[in-house]
Amino acid sequence: MTPRVDQDELKRTVALAAVDLVAASLDAGQIVGVGTGSTTNHFIDALAKLKDRFGGAVSSSVASAQRLAAHGVRVVDLNEVDAIAVYVDGADEVEPGSALVKGGGGAHTREKIVAAAADRFICIVDESKVVDELGAFGVPVEVVPMARRSVAARLRALGGDVRERRGFVTDNGNAVLDLHGLAVTDPDGLEARINNLAGVVENGIFAVNRPDLVLVGSPDGVREIAP
Repeated sequence: MTPRVDQDELKRTVALAAVDLVAASLDAGQIVGVGTGSTTNHFIDALAKLKDRFGGAVSSSVASAQRLAAHGVRVVDLNEVDAIAVYVDGADEVEPGSALVKGGGGAHTREKIVAAAADRFICIVDESKVVDELGAFGVPVEVVPMARRSVAARLRALGGDVRERRGFVTDNGNAVLDLHGLAVTDPDGLEARINNLAGVVENGIFAVNRPDLVLVGSPDGVREIAP
């Protein structure tokens, strides 16, 4: 019988590996970018033990900021810093070329902003998130509320099924539409095409902002995917 894999333990293992990697390169006073989600929560919990070794953290969501602050980590606004040494975040899907789909928690706009501002982006996932091709999870699209209907129609024209997250509001005060049923064979092209729709704030494809390194937690340990 194949042993049962504890997915949460894999998330914790890869998060700890990321903390070790970050700690080895951080200088006092540097700022760490921190993402959102269950795997990132393990990273936050472990990183907080080293809070005296770095200057603070820029968070991609209110939830992560609250978790950091509860651990006594100094949380700073992106507009208050000149540089972010490294940004660490999870993903909902990762393909072999390191393009990602993110946004299961609806924080992908802020995640993309912080990732783009960082000198280095490290993605941490358990092995269930590694896929041959993006798309099965769906692509989250943050939209200005007044544009929900018009954007949904244009997303359907791409050939996908659009589902609104009813009752959900992003930290930016916007709505999220999830685009399902599309195989994302051209992540760069689809990311740009969706973002060019009037009313779209940002979508969850990370192709322009691919991570510099992906750490994957598996029962055999942590492996690396590099673009």
